Amino acid sequence: MSQDRRYYGAAESASPSTTNLLPPSAQRGQGVQATMARGPALQSMASNSSLNDSTPYTGIGGGMSKASLAPSISDKFSLSPDPSSWGADLSPNHPEPDDFLHNPDPKRDRKNDEGGTIFTTRGISNLGCLAVLCVGLVTLFAGYPMITYFTKHSLKSFGGFNLGGINASGQVPSMSGNWGLIDLDTPKDAYTHVGYADPTQEMQLVFSDEFNVDGRTFYPGDDPYWEAVDLHYWQTNNMEWYSPDSITTKDGALQITLSEMAIHGLDYRGGMMSTWNKFCFTGGMIVTAVRLPGTNNVLGLWPAVWAMGNLGRAGYGASLEGMWPYTYDACDVGTAPNQTHNGLPIAATENGDAGNNGVLSFLPGQRLSRCTCAGESHPGPVHSDGTYVGRAAPEIDIFEAQISGDPPVGSVSQSAQWGPFNAEYAWFNTSDNLIIPNTTATSLNSYMGGVFQQASSGVSQTDQQCYELTGGCFAVYGFEYKPGFDGGYISWIADDRLAWQLNQAGFAADSRVEISARPIPQEPMYIIANLGMSSNFGFVDLEHLKFPTTMSIDYVRVYQQKDAINIGCDPKDFPTQAYINQYIEAYTDSNLTTWRDDYGQPFPKSSFLGQC
Repeated sequence: MSQDRRYYGAAESASPSTTNLLPPSAQRGQGVQATMARGPALQSMASNSSLNDSTPYTGIGGGMSKASLAPSISDKFSLSPDPSSWGADLSPNHPEPDDFLHNPDPKRDRKNDEGGTIFTTRGISNLGCLAVLCVGLVTLFAGYPMITYFTKHSLKSFGGFNLGGINASGQVPSMSGNWGLIDLDTPKDAYTHVGYADPTQEMQLVFSDEFNVDGRTFYPGDDPYWEAVDLHYWQTNNMEWYSPDSITTKDGALQITLSEMAIHGLDYRGGMMSTWNKFCFTGGMIVTAVRLPGTNNVLGLWPAVWAMGNLGRAGYGASLEGMWPYTYDACDVGTAPNQTHNGLPIAATENGDAGNNGVLSFLPGQRLSRCTCAGESHPGPVHSDGTYVGRAAPEIDIFEAQISGDPPVGSVSQSAQWGPFNAEYAWFNTSDNLIIPNTTATSLNSYMGGVFQQASSGVSQTDQQCYELTGGCFAVYGFEYKPGFDGGYISWIADDRLAWQLNQAGFAADSRVEISARPIPQEPMYIIANLGMSSNFGFVDLEHLKFPTTMSIDYVRVYQQKDAINIGCDPKDFPTQAYINQYIEAYTDSNLTTWRDDYGQPFPKSSFLGQC
């Protein structure tokens, strides 16, 4: 135990921490001691003879030699309370090396300070910085507000909503740049345009896209006005898949390309884009300059530019069931399924579609008709008699290009689709209601309709040089129209000339099938452009068609009369936004092909059918 005590307390061992404790002593009557308190008791070490020779102590009787011990820390650094005994000269008159820093000398300082100048490089720099700072602050807080006030430009809405002519759905981007309703690249001389139906009527530009910026894309969210779809257009049995990858801008034009490639189980990839729920117009004129794809003598391509009512979205079947191609605001048998009720009228069951046993219509009935019962789902508005305004998704085609004849030549079909249908699909195309200025260039289409649509169509020969592989020029197509009943009309433009016109009286009431008059479409219309192929449209000559092939659009422009500006997809008289939001799945899920079966929504109850 004596060795243990020497380890913890011997002088030659390292100084232990003050938190360590000595182990208990083996001898009675001796208390535990802290290491730093004092030296260990030497009585315990005297009995160990092996340590006597090496002990640093002079005796074993308990006394240590003071001379052999190093001075303690407190002794080494202990100073006398009297500073004079420290060995330093503490006289106030004794100079020190840094005294000049603390002793002011007025004479010296005045001598050093006199004769200076602020016009030194450093002084001028300091003054210049202060001046720039002051001018900047004044300009920021006083000049900038004044400059902004006197140089601001008044923002125009062009008949739209809010600043800048935002459409009713609010889908105009917040970023700066060329994103207004009117493209900054549109020539100033195109800001007005005379009407084709009435050349004395001047119209004002309300929307344009010149497609001059190369490399634009049209995936959802890429563009404020246009959006390409990613789907198969099964409604017309198209042979291609519509993909946003097929659409871009290049060489100052929109390019929609149809390619031969395997995609989603199909062998071709095309493109379709629209301004659905982003830009719409009601009335006026739309014109577009187009170079058609392929050549002017090979059949099979189906390029088109057209317009549809915003309550139906092209390619989304559920949104279209019971909506397309109706344009109707009456409560009668024209709103009923198959355009009949209890097997009547007889004219709706015979002399119709020869391919369907003469039946006139397979339409499911107008979903949002004037017969809708109070309290049923309907976007409104309401007539003064309390009945709903009949709503739908009508269609007007700027053109659908085709190749026909022997020898084959290029032409365009320019048409409108209607529902409900006249008996035998025969509208009242008298000389008062049908106008064809040049019967050599334009003729009435022999196709008049089928169980899913009635068509009024004129066929015009195109400029044979305005094709991708033949000449390469652009030709102007379009239509001008006045919605409604009294004085309503649609005029089609081909090769920058009036091709043909129908007046609303051509779709007056038809007592044979007991239907009322159909108005020229009154719905807000959006723009669609697409390139595809389908045997539904005609023979597809895959042997001679060359892929890839591209339809190019130089510009799209919309004009309206200055006293009849009506743009936006949610106008007060024909609102759409709340209804679309309520049933948004039907407008965004292309796999929902029908309203009732796939989407699981009922048609509103009808007073005509006795359901209220």
